[in-house]
Amino acid sequence: MLDNSSTLSPSMFGGLISVSSNSPHLRKSGSRLLVSDLATGEQGNSAEEDIWHSIESNKMKSVGTPLSSVVITPSPVLLWRFKVLLFLIWGFSCCKFGWDAVMRMSADLRDLFLYEAFLYYNPLLLVCATWMTIIVPTSMTAYLYLYSNGEVLLAASQPVFLYAAVAMLLIFPFDIFHLSSRYFLLRTLWRIVFPLQAIMFADFFLADILTSMSKVFSDLERSVCRMIHHQVATIAWFEADSVCGSHSVAIPIVLVLPYIFRLFQCLRQYKDTRERTTLLNALKYSTAVPVIFLSALKYHVIPDKWLNVYRPLWLLSSVLNSLYSFYWDVNRDWDLSCFTRIFKFSKPSFLSHALYGRKWVFLWVIGSNLILRCTWTYKLSAHLRHNYLTVFTITVLEMLRRFQWVFFRVENEWNKINSKSNIQLSMTDTSNEEDKLLSSNDHNV
Repeated sequence: MLDNSSTLSPSMFGGLISVSSNSPHLRKSGSRLLVSDLATGEQGNSAEEDIWHSIESNKMKSVGTPLSSVVITPSPVLLWRFKVLLFLIWGFSCCKFGWDAVMRMSADLRDLFLYEAFLYYNPLLLVCATWMTIIVPTSMTAYLYLYSNGEVLLAASQPVFLYAAVAMLLIFPFDIFHLSSRYFLLRTLWRIVFPLQAIMFADFFLADILTSMSKVFSDLERSVCRMIHHQVATIAWFEADSVCGSHSVAIPIVLVLPYIFRLFQCLRQYKDTRERTTLLNALKYSTAVPVIFLSALKYHVIPDKWLNVYRPLWLLSSVLNSLYSFYWDVNRDWDLSCFTRIFKFSKPSFLSHALYGRKWVFLWVIGSNLILRCTWTYKLSAHLRHNYLTVFTITVLEMLRRFQWVFFRVENEWNKINSKSNIQLSMTDTSNEEDKLLSSNDHNV
């Protein structure tokens, strides 16, 4: 028998132990007593019954819960492996159907048609991401497969539908597919095309990236031209009298547009800041103009004049543009101060240590940037556009060069912002100390 001052409590091994009603085991830390301190047996028994009733009800709930109501979520690792498996199956299927379609074509038609497919899908392949990486190759595979099986009209509709879908997605007004990011991109592009306001970092940062995509815009223009003139799934582009052929004046104009936009931005910055470095930067972008237009003259002059006059001028302007751009990347955009930061870091930031705080990375970036700057002029030359495999390779390498350029450019801008904030903070501290000194002097007086 237990007296009224004790209660039964379940032990950790399933038995019952006698615990005093004043025991701290019956209360939570910082809470009120669960069992009353009254000495009457009836109240103690009622409190004991309430405790056991709650314990039994909890047991019934845990035992009586049906298995169907339990939500079973798959492991994230399992989902990731499943997605990788689907991606590999999709990639193998696209390669298999695409290869079979190309092998059905005759040897004479094969190379011409591959360039046509490259013309339509190369721009989107170079700028797409996430789900677009799947949609674009799938459309290209369908294009090759339908054409090789004689469905020319259906094949011609594939790139048209794809371009229309991408354009509609970019301006889609509903809050899906990252609405704020899409509209921010459109607003920034508007500011780039019409630099009627002060130039912000996002404006010239995106404009610099667009200069690496000048060939992409040129291919987009050629593709849209062929769609408008119903030349899709034909080889009319290779004919000299074709309206969308290589002789078109629109090709050098579209190639030069990103450099013109960036040139106007530099002039706008000079108007706002009166810094002479912005004029030197504008001069750098102007050096791309002769590279583009001297190359385009090949289709408008006689061959002898091209070989003896314009081709040497084109080579000279290419070298000038490459070396000037390389110097500006290293000394201005990255602020490596004539390579001194390779051997001695001046106040390195956390990002420098985490990403590229080692000397060999600087050596690699400078060397690769010099080589790829020289090869990039190959892409700006309209008379070399039919070597599509070489052009595609150089385009991918230019993407890698621009990708590593972004890291150093953003870090340099971050360091400038931090240095300005530190200067302002030190000036504020200095002014506060001067105010305190003046107030102490006034108090002494």
